[in-house]
Amino acid sequence: MQKVALVLFIAFELCYYLLIAQTGIVEHFSSNIFNIAFLPIGGIIGSILSFIIKISEKKKIIGFLTTQLIVSIFYPNLNSFLLLILGFSVGALAPLLINELKKASNIQLGFALAISYTLGTFLFTYDASKRTNIAILFTIITLISSFFLDMKKHKDLSKNSANFPLFVMVLWIFLDSCLFETLSRDIDISIWRNGFSLEIAIFHIIGVVCAFYFKMERVQKELFIITLFALSYLFFFLHEPLILSIIYPFVISFYNVVILQTIVKKDLKTLGIYMIFIGWIASGGGLFVALGNLILYVPLIFFISLIKILITQIQNKEIAYV
Repeated sequence: MQKVALVLFIAFELCYYLLIAQTGIVEHFSSNIFNIAFLPIGGIIGSILSFIIKISEKKKIIGFLTTQLIVSIFYPNLNSFLLLILGFSVGALAPLLINELKKASNIQLGFALAISYTLGTFLFTYDASKRTNIAILFTIITLISSFFLDMKKHKDLSKNSANFPLFVMVLWIFLDSCLFETLSRDIDISIWRNGFSLEIAIFHIIGVVCAFYFKMERVQKELFIITLFALSYLFFFLHEPLILSIIYPFVISFYNVVILQTIVKKDLKTLGIYMIFIGWIASGGGLFVALGNLILYVPLIFFISLIKILITQIQNKEIAYV
């Protein structure tokens, strides 16, 4: 029961973040950044509260989920105060959720991500202003699951998988957010609304599986991910929705697993700080680029990234020969 509860806890909170906090509120408020500003402000504060509040992790999880449930009842008619409170809960739950991943096996995490990506894909086209029942139901499932979580000591994951610098992970999320926020507003090539949901869901799952079982060195993974992002942007600019529906979901799933494998090793305080940059600043920067129609300037980042990766590879070879 504890294993099932952990899978549901991860899957449905991730779905809530995607369908309500990330897309639902932004769409409902017509992408008006001044109207939704209290959500990321609350998210940053919530990330800090996750490790400042000195009570058991289970009490924190239940408390913030209860808060999320109460606010969800009023969705989508949220004023600035309710957006701030929702930001508190979602922002605090993100590092707490990742902290719980220390107890999950690859299979459990894989199932949780597969469920969240599949549900998120097929429900993405649902009217953002009519997602109240989704917000309440997903929070109730997550809340009930939290009562069955195993609160035993976390595993020691310090030697598992490669470590990636924070700025690399911020870069990936920024690139993802720029393209995602632009695509979701593009009338001509919105892959979710143009009948490619099945392809997107399938390649999300394939991306998760490959991320767990592809054995690569750190630099190779960086190059692989940045190349896939470059191809995603290329096929977006070329208006090739079918190919984009294959490559883009794959890289989203792949890099998210890589990020989770890196940050899950951190303590709760570090997770909270990381989530400020990964969960709010990077994604907020991507939203700003999309709203400002600045995506044409993003490809410059790929050249800088490739130069950085090549320099790192050369330095590693020089060290190996010493």
